[in-house]
Amino acid sequence: MTASDNKCSTCSDSSCSAHNQKAGESDRDFQDRQAIASRMCQIGKKLVVLSGKGGVGKSTVAVNLAAALALAGKKVGLLDIDIHGPSVPKLLHLEGARVEGTENSIFPVKVGENLHVMSIGLLLPQKDEAVIWRGPMKYGAIMQFLRDVEWGELDYLLIDSPPGTGDEPLSVIQLLENPDGAIIVTTPQQVSVQDVRRSIRFCQTLNLPVFGVLENMSGFICPRCGEHTDIFGSGGGETMAREMGVAFLGRIPIEPQVVTASDGGTPVVESHPHSETAKSFGRVVRRLLEPELEQAAVEADDGNQEGDMKIAIPIAQGNLCLHFGHCEQFALFAVDAGQKKILGKEMLDPPQHEPGVFPRWLSEKGADVILTGGMGARAQSLFNQAGVKVVTGVPAMDPEKVVLDYLNGTLQAGANVCDH
Repeated sequence: MTASDNKCSTCSDSSCSAHNQKAGESDRDFQDRQAIASRMCQIGKKLVVLSGKGGVGKSTVAVNLAAALALAGKKVGLLDIDIHGPSVPKLLHLEGARVEGTENSIFPVKVGENLHVMSIGLLLPQKDEAVIWRGPMKYGAIMQFLRDVEWGELDYLLIDSPPGTGDEPLSVIQLLENPDGAIIVTTPQQVSVQDVRRSIRFCQTLNLPVFGVLENMSGFICPRCGEHTDIFGSGGGETMAREMGVAFLGRIPIEPQVVTASDGGTPVVESHPHSETAKSFGRVVRRLLEPELEQAAVEADDGNQEGDMKIAIPIAQGNLCLHFGHCEQFALFAVDAGQKKILGKEMLDPPQHEPGVFPRWLSEKGADVILTGGMGARAQSLFNQAGVKVVTGVPAMDPEKVVLDYLNGTLQAGANVCDH
């Protein structure tokens, strides 16, 4: 792209710094800056994922946050700027994917409906080839990713940076000029937390807002008994965030399915939407999307454990509908979970069935639990992100009996009859 190709000459935003050439700026640097600005102005929020130390699972976090946002219906770009150790292609099963382009543009690789990916790993002739570059070459590659990749209109661009505060994160923050913030990943132990403090200072020096700190590998969940064991300690990230005056986004536990999903190239939020790890990512994504919804979900979780809650059931011909998306109506029961009794019932006509509509609509209606015969993985993931529990495999019975059996712990649920 050249300066004549971009939109800066007709942009109506008079405050944009790309309108005017800076003092001492060469014509080529000015053109590059305008080209980057014209790409980035089509993107809503630009977030840099950082870590002060390697081995904390930062790329896994970036991939799952991007995938969860895409599942929520957002158009998402994921840019991997780890030049020497790109992990994103492996984590998304993109090894061997071909990158296409034109004279002026590079097209990111599309994953599913809403996720677009670019990484140096997609440009290497062999996946195990070593990239032996000094700072200027890395700067040039990052510039090309921002200037030439045809991202199009996105709601979010997540940038996966290598660990530390070196050339790559410094380059991308300076080239973007005004990224919206940083998500900083740590593990609970002190050796990691100390390095994260340096990452926060790095962001403060560059005037980059810190969206929050995420504590990864925060406890191991046994796949057999569900016991939670803090093998790396607990709470170090939260304590440090409080001391540094930044938000704490939550804890992501260790589960065996995370390793299985990552090695298989499928984000755990897609492959295991009911896992504690997926639910933890869902809570972080809700904070990205709607901070007030996150707070409401937390308050609802606290208030409904032994009190009032709402249970939604899809209905067809008077009984529970086995196929969630094919129901005629929804029965929304107000119940007292502590007393195990039904307080009231409301019959709702659902909106037109389109992907992502029912989870958002039922969440707005205040549903805490969905009982159904079958539901696809994408819908389950969206409900998890909204803080709504999903129970599948429920038989086609009288809805009031289903609710009472659920409250009394006697509901017999089988296999998901509509897992797609």
